[in-house]
Amino acid sequence: MTRLDDLLDTEGRARLGELTGEVTANPARIAVLFPAVARTVGRGPADPDDPDGMVTPRIEDQARVALVCAAAQGWDRDALVAEIGALYRHGDADEKRAVLRALDHLDVGDAALDLVGDALRGNDTRHIAAALGPYAARHLDAHTWRHGVLKCLFTGVPLAAVSGIAERSGIGERRDAELARMVEAFAAERRAAGRDVPADATWLLDQLTSRRPDPDGAPVPDQQRVRP
Repeated sequence: MTRLDDLLDTEGRARLGELTGEVTANPARIAVLFPAVARTVGRGPADPDDPDGMVTPRIEDQARVALVCAAAQGWDRDALVAEIGALYRHGDADEKRAVLRALDHLDVGDAALDLVGDALRGNDTRHIAAALGPYAARHLDAHTWRHGVLKCLFTGVPLAAVSGIAERSGIGERRDAELARMVEAFAAERRAAGRDVPADATWLLDQLTSRRPDPDGAPVPDQQRVRP
């Protein structure tokens, strides 16, 4: 992923430095500064082929993550969990997405799983993609994680956005039979309704039911990395 410094212009880098310095000195300032990041620092896709930031966090996502990480230095874990919860609850859709992207960079253990759960219960595909990042890969229980993967298939979130899908689904090792059953049921429902089965569902089912591991480590096909 392209470094944030390389995605920002000179003014944006300077402004981000000012904001991170401000919240490092006074973490409470993040409540005021966090919403304004896109306007004052920069916005736009980090990857032109992924305009909505489904797989690669957008510029404003990365800038907001940097701000949260700077503020986090001044809070203990309980305070940090409370503060990011407030940023999520009171934020707009873009701010919520950035909080979800930040979880992997914070020392919160499993205390922020309620935010992941909230995102997965909703229908904002950008939130679903952000919620299934590395934090969810480490902390979500198997049942909830499987349903998150199914939510991606239902809503069109590319499986490339699901961090650790090969490891958690057991591709190439001990296959997740329950996940395979769920994906097969999803595919069968689509076929019965005369609808196409998404390519990601076919790919995942092939990986979970094939007799031997993919020699290349079962990467998600390039054409599935980004969808409009």
